[in-house]
Amino acid sequence: MSIMGAASRFRDSTQILLPVGALDGIREELEQRFTVSVHQEGEQIRIIGSPVEIKDASDFLARNGVTFA
Repeated sequence: MSIMGAASRFRDSTQILLPVGALDGIREELEQRFTVSVHQEGEQIRIIGSPVEIKDASDFLARNGVTFA
């Protein structure tokens, strides 16, 4: 695997990108339950955390109806 491929895979396991508004009503609970940082960047929200926290946060988001690739 190339270094760029490895970096891309690591980045994918440490962040989630969502459209603005995707966390309406659940952002506070997300930030309380998981050790993540949530940043708005233009029309996107970037959730950043360790691979373990991102996986758990992803599961939480899915349970709350937030879908992403």
